[in-house]
Amino acid sequence: MIIPLSRRAVLRAAAGAGVVTAGAALAGCGSQVSISSDPDELVLWYWNRSFAPGLLGKAAREIPGTARHLRADLIGGTFDSKLRTSLAGGAYIPDITALNDNVALYFPNEALFVDLNDYGAAEVKDQFYDWKWSLGTTTTGRFCFWPMDTGPTGYFFRTDLLAAAGLPSTPTDLAAAIRTWDDWIEVGKQLRAASKLPMIINATTVFQQHINASSERYLDADDTPLFTQPGNEIREAWDVAVRAAKAGVTGNLQLVTEQNSAFSSGKVAGHIAGAWWAQVIAETAPDARGQWRIAAQPGVPGNNGGSFMAVPRTCKDPAAAVAFMKWLTSPENQAASYNEVQLFPSSPGSFELGSMKGGDYFGDQDPLTFFSQAALQVPTTFISTYESQVGAFVTQITNVESAGKDPDTAWDDAVEETLRILKKRGVVA
Repeated sequence: MIIPLSRRAVLRAAAGAGVVTAGAALAGCGSQVSISSDPDELVLWYWNRSFAPGLLGKAAREIPGTARHLRADLIGGTFDSKLRTSLAGGAYIPDITALNDNVALYFPNEALFVDLNDYGAAEVKDQFYDWKWSLGTTTTGRFCFWPMDTGPTGYFFRTDLLAAAGLPSTPTDLAAAIRTWDDWIEVGKQLRAASKLPMIINATTVFQQHINASSERYLDADDTPLFTQPGNEIREAWDVAVRAAKAGVTGNLQLVTEQNSAFSSGKVAGHIAGAWWAQVIAETAPDARGQWRIAAQPGVPGNNGGSFMAVPRTCKDPAAAVAFMKWLTSPENQAASYNEVQLFPSSPGSFELGSMKGGDYFGDQDPLTFFSQAALQVPTTFISTYESQVGAFVTQITNVESAGKDPDTAWDDAVEETLRILKKRGVVA
């Protein structure tokens, strides 16, 4: 029978993340808890390209250092919904599960997961970026979510478009010219004047990537809203995005189709994104090979994306599950995962091996060198369970750019709507 939730956890989960209800938490009593009846088989749930198939094949024969073997089940569709249904129902639960960068949604239900430190996780903590490890730690200090890949960010840009406008066009020169967001906006204004091209697809990207590079986000560890406090980072990100939009350096491209078209046709000069975007742009704009480079973004790098693993309490053998996770995310195997499915490592040691291949899409620039250095500068931050409820800010910044809404009115509307939702869910009084 699955470990029951406390009343507080049930209420928080139902209100904040939609994970379970009180009745569902006990629904699995008497049902088959594990997916596999094989006592030596651990079942992993994952989505496509979240693991390197070659490594999964090795673990299928034997998880190194254990007497167990792995069965990897590829889960299609709405991964989180299927996992939550199994956890809530207390039946057919995987022994190990992948989780995306939304692990904070599971914090209210941390009792459903093993504290990985109980099985030696801390022994390898120094192999990982501190900021990534921190994101897997709940507000009560339990380490439930194991770091996999990461997404350190940078400013991807077209060298030919900036050079044609008479602007700095090498990674070093451009980084020196855009040390601050105001510098970046000024370069964008010069680009608009010379070529009518935007520096980036839209103001929302500026807003979100500014937050991704901040040490403070929407709520703190006590779920106290920070966006209502003086000098908060969310308002700073908002003001930067508004200045960029008003200066004409954002492209007001809101649809993915028009964004991809702009990237492939040279109608936008750049993009701020995580390391994984290197693969995306290479596939989106193959004809622009050799024309894209990456420069340090204004301020400090952020993190955009990256996944985790977790071990449900019902796991047959948590020690073997943690052994699998340690093995899978060793520096050597993270390097192998990058080469096979471009998962950017959460282990700095992966870059010291010399076995990773960055490709030649970015000409003479090695994206691995760039992002391995960027990852060392990403600030540690906290992401609240209730950050899933702050969508009004993106809606309103889009309204400012696309519909000309007054920025102060839009900000007030975003704050009011978000506080209304948080109040409804019992987060604020």
